[in-house]
Parts: sequence; C-alpha cells; structure tokens
Amino acid sequence: MKNEQTLSGLLSADFQKIIDGKEVSICVLTNKSGSEVTILNYGAKIVSIMVPDKDGKLTDVVTGHQSIDDYLASEEPYFGSICGRYANRIAKGCFSIDGVVYDKLAINNAPNSLHGGLKGFNAVVWDMKELDNQTVELTYSSADGEEGFPGKLDIAVIYHLTDDNEIVISYQAVTDRPTVLNLTNHSYFNLSGAGDPYIGDHILSINADYYLPTDSTAIPYGPKEKVDGTPMDFRRPCEIGKRINDDFEQLKFGKGYDHTYILNKTEENELSFCAHCVSPKTGITMDTYTTEPGVQLYTGNWMTGNLTGKNGLRYPNRAALCLETQHFPDSPNKPEYPSTILRPGEVFESRTIYKFSVQ
Repeated sequence: MKNEQTLSGLLSADFQKIIDGKEVSICVLTNKSGSEVTILNYGAKIVSIMVPDKDGKLTDVVTGHQSIDDYLASEEPYFGSICGRYANRIAKGCFSIDGVVYDKLAINNAPNSLHGGLKGFNAVVWDMKELDNQTVELTYSSADGEEGFPGKLDIAVIYHLTDDNEIVISYQAVTDRPTVLNLTNHSYFNLSGAGDPYIGDHILSINADYYLPTDSTAIPYGPKEKVDGTPMDFRRPCEIGKRINDDFEQLKFGKGYDHTYILNKTEENELSFCAHCVSPKTGITMDTYTTEPGVQLYTGNWMTGNLTGKNGLRYPNRAALCLETQHFPDSPNKPEYPSTILRPGEVFESRTIYKFSVQ
C-alpha cells in the first residue's frame, strides 16, 4: 500500500499495524464538496473531519492522533471511537435481565463501569469494508461474556459522507441472548479547528426541555429535571463558557457539562433535530440529528493538554466538546428509562447525522 497523505496531514503508513492478529488501517472518505473524513478500524474511530470554514479554508474539526501508536498510548482512549457494548455508565458494574444478575462488568470509572469496560468497542479492531469513496462499513462480533455482557452481539456501523457535508452514522446489531446495548460515537469537536485551546466561545443550542441530574459519580438520580432557570438550559443559543463555572452543584460534579439531555421527540425513534453549534472564529456550524432519545454533552473537562495530538498540537482542558447521541446512563437499572435491552430476533437500529456548514 502506498504511503498516502490525507488533507489533514495524516500518513496512511502511520496507522498500519497488527493488533490482536488483525490488520489496522485507515479509510479516507471524500465528497464532491472537497471535504474529507478519515476513519480508523481500531475502535471504528473518526480520526479527522476536514470541512470548509467561512473563507473556504479546509479545517479539521475533531481531535485525534497522528498514528496508531499514539492512539494506543493515549490518555483519551475514546477520541472519535464507537463506544459499547454500553456507552456511558452502568452503576457499580451490575445489572439484571429477566431476573438474571450480571455483576462482572469492569469498574473502570470507580465505582461504575464506563463505555463497555476495560476493552470496549473503542479498543478492538473492526473489520472494515469501503463501499464507495463516500461510504465505509465496519463490523464487529462481540463474544458472549465479553467484558461481562451476555450474548454474542454482531454489530455493523456505516459512516457515509454526503455531498452536503453530512456525516451519517448508521448502527445495526443483533444478539443470540438477551443483552443490553447502548452505542455512540465519541468524537471530540472543536469547530474553530482541532488544537484551538477553548470551546467556551462556541454557541450551542440543544433541543431539550429536560436533563438528567446525577450524583457525584455521574449516575443519574432517576427523575428528569427541567433545564429552565438553570445553567443547563441551552434551548436558546448560548455561549458554552458563559455559565460553565456557575455555582451549581451539577457543574461542580462534572467540572463542567457532562450530562444527558432528554431530547424533545414527537415519537419514539424518530430522526429529529438534536443540537446546533457554531464557532464564531471560523463560522463552521454543526447540526446534529438523531433517532436516539438523548445526547450527552461533555465539554472536555478532564482533558489535560499532556498528550500530543495531530500535527503536534495539544488539547488542553475544555479544548473540545462531545455530543454523544445515545440512550440514558444506567438505563439497565432504571426501568422507567427507555429500554436498552436487545433480544434474539430483534434488530437494533440507530442513526445520527452531523451536518457541517458555514454561517
């Protein structure tokens, strides 16, 4: 394979490695608009997204690394990845289905299990098949008992870059035993360009009247609460940094925003508007749509700036934001939440769109 270079400055040879007996490599998607998305089959990660700013200059709007070795050594293991088998947290690494208790999940975010455990879907090699120059399919078969989860789970994730600069992420999964499933893409966005030091100036709106308050370990209490009258309110466009340091218990727990918003939906599983975000520096906007019932807003509160990212840049505290479309944290232990149980004979399907334009 030729050592090709992407528009974002990545070299394909820097991502070639054998891990767990499988070949690791990148796939580059391009469209008629000149935009480019780079996908890595280790963790099914989005490595770069090159879209034009208000002056037509292509800008990389996600954080990531320059090589597979950098990803393997990263203190941010979820950059751009597909998280599962259960994205977000399960309290104390324990849940039950039909009276059967499963209590062997890794406690990797004490005292809870986070993003599928010690070796979740972000840290496995997926099979990757390029369908055309704008579409790639990644598949993975998760064994029964992997990371403590029941059932053999077969998953397919398709990334499609449209000519309208949309990244469409389609998920599908089936199981041979009742299991729990919550999948998301964990891209860290900075619409001013990856390496810009702060997303506090980004203007954000979220289509949600309610959010889920959590305890100090990021597990929801249970009942939803209104965003009205709180710093959690993004129903109207607001600078992310305007209230992020307010004297508000929920923001103190997470050192910023790290909460699930319950999206306003007219019907279950509808593909509907989730959020709008824009950088005043570049004019790049991102509109998010999803079939999922919630979105986790995370403002990079635990980023340290210690690691070196793409093109030698560093990512300090709050240098990126995540809009992780998903079901709710700890749903397996909260029957009042939308169910995350998948049973044999059922097909899990989900879709999320990140659409980029300029303002």
